[in-house]
Amino acid sequence: MARVTEPSRYGDGVAVVVVTYFPGEDLDRFLDSLEKATTRDVHVVVADNDSTDDALDRAEKRKNTHVLRIGENLGYGGGANRGVATLDDRYGWIVIANPDLEWEPGSLDTLVEAAQRWPRGGAFGPLIRDPDGTVYPSARLLPSLGRGVGHAVFGKIWPANPWTRAYRQEHAAPTERTSGWLSGSCQLIRRAAWDSVGGFDTRYFMYFEDVDLGDRIGRAGWHNVYVPSAAVTHIGGKATSRAPKKMLAAHHDSAYRYLADRHRGPAWKPVLAAVKLGLKLRLKFETRGK
Repeated sequence: MARVTEPSRYGDGVAVVVVTYFPGEDLDRFLDSLEKATTRDVHVVVADNDSTDDALDRAEKRKNTHVLRIGENLGYGGGANRGVATLDDRYGWIVIANPDLEWEPGSLDTLVEAAQRWPRGGAFGPLIRDPDGTVYPSARLLPSLGRGVGHAVFGKIWPANPWTRAYRQEHAAPTERTSGWLSGSCQLIRRAAWDSVGGFDTRYFMYFEDVDLGDRIGRAGWHNVYVPSAAVTHIGGKATSRAPKKMLAAHHDSAYRYLADRHRGPAWKPVLAAVKLGLKLRLKFETRGK
């Protein structure tokens, strides 16, 4: 367990690490809306996974914005880790975010204020809306083997299945509460909590890196806290739409890795073999004609 009551060596500064891959105008909108999301003088790191568009050049001209050109595609978690590694000890709070977000006015300040109410809070997630205003279920239970397999195998072909409904917590009231994990598209993370788990596990190139992080944050003695009084709008992933079949395969690989990491030993091998087969069949079903 982390000694979460010990004094932090970090200051009260807030840094925003936005992980990009050909972000285009999304990055401009993200940075524009961020200016209205806080009265703080936040430091922004654009951790870029080898993009070649001119959005990075525009970002470099902004105040308090550093563009980190990684030079290779490390995935979301790897890019975030690299961005956080550039920060000095002034920054005790880190926002990890996608560029295809628009912040509501005051939303980042609201997240930071909520963190003061939760001294054992390690990660804080806002309410996330889709572009049509629908609330996205961004604070979920951890996927147990039963829920995880049920959701992974049946989530697309039978959306109303009981495993998906339980896992996504879609009908839970939008109140401030603890959660198993929070959407990686936007989180405020206490730097001490980040250090206690070593950031994202870079074996997850894309998908499930946020599930894994939430699980490890909880195991380290911290809470994942849903803060619906703060809100953002998630426009949607252009990066994933560039290669949908590849991204689906990455999702299934990450789902299997997450479950296999938590169910080790000979007794689990037949179960995991069945899980792998089910995910393979789902991938084949979902990518027909793509």
